[in-house]
Amino acid sequence: MRPSVENAFEALSAAAPEGWRVELIEAEIHVVPPANGEHEEIVSEVSDQVTERRNEPGLRTYTGVGLFVPDASSTGKVVPDLVIAPKGSFGGDAEYHDPAPVMLVGEVTSRSTGRLDRGPKLRGYARAGIPCYLLIDREEGEVVVYSEPSDGAYTRSTEAKISKKIALPEPLGFELDTAEF
Repeated sequence: MRPSVENAFEALSAAAPEGWRVELIEAEIHVVPPANGEHEEIVSEVSDQVTERRNEPGLRTYTGVGLFVPDASSTGKVVPDLVIAPKGSFGGDAEYHDPAPVMLVGEVTSRSTGRLDRGPKLRGYARAGIPCYLLIDREEGEVVVYSEPSDGAYTRSTEAKISKKIALPEPLGFELDTAEF
């Protein structure tokens, strides 16, 4: 019997060294090394600002949570750098969760992930109906906020250079200050 992509994905996931992530995006398996310090500082800064400034009580920031993003691949298994969702959205022992409660996903690019973050993940998050995708593109030196998904695509995007402020849509409804990035 010929191994399937999903079987190969499961085998690689089980064998991945600690800290490494395996994602299946648009039928391609990607093994992602642990994030560097700058990457983690950016994720932490966004998380801190969301915690301090959010207008909606009961939202929580998550890192390392797996999501089922069905149209991203045959299995749709992805692990965004940052997820904002209502408290309690990801209970239980499942590794990958329904994205329905997610308000925002965030990705911080690196040389190994930039192409995926700008392409397949962007398309997958829009098709899943995730209201907001925050892309912090270190290679391009910019932050892009994608919002208002409709018919499988984001219909609105706003860009700012890293070091500037950029507005996040409701329910967050505040300006993210990227000066610390």
